[in-house]
Amino acid sequence: MFSVSESVPVNEAGQVRLTRADVWHGLELKAKNALPFIPAMTHCVVTREESDLVFFREIVFKGDRATQRVTLDPLHGVTFERLTGKSVGVIRNMIEEDGAGELSLRFTFDLELPGVEPGSEEEAAYAKEMRIEYVGALHATLAALRQLKLAV
Repeated sequence: MFSVSESVPVNEAGQVRLTRADVWHGLELKAKNALPFIPAMTHCVVTREESDLVFFREIVFKGDRATQRVTLDPLHGVTFERLTGKSVGVIRNMIEEDGAGELSLRFTFDLELPGVEPGSEEEAAYAKEMRIEYVGALHATLAALRQLKLAV
């Protein structure tokens, strides 16, 4: 199993300011349909709803088909449990706030690659690629949210 965690500031100078509610709205939209937010994802369909806050979806990310159980934590974050696919485990997208009230968006992975030796070069390369893809996805998500806010 490997863990990766990265955070990006929500409000950078010169950009449209986003509130916690704006970021939450975006995470909620992304949870239901990630295609507008994650460039490397080519398929995202909700397959079953367990409740208003828990549902299952099927995705294709960089050619890898996976099933995820998604749990929404309103105004705080989203947890994606990868049940099938090349990697399995948990991905979290969390809205964080520092002591000065500045927001950041954090992703955390705790994943394993079935059939791949823990600590191997293959696992390290996969973790590095996932970090790069998801930092890009965080920036793409925030950019899409700014566009949505401008359109309102």
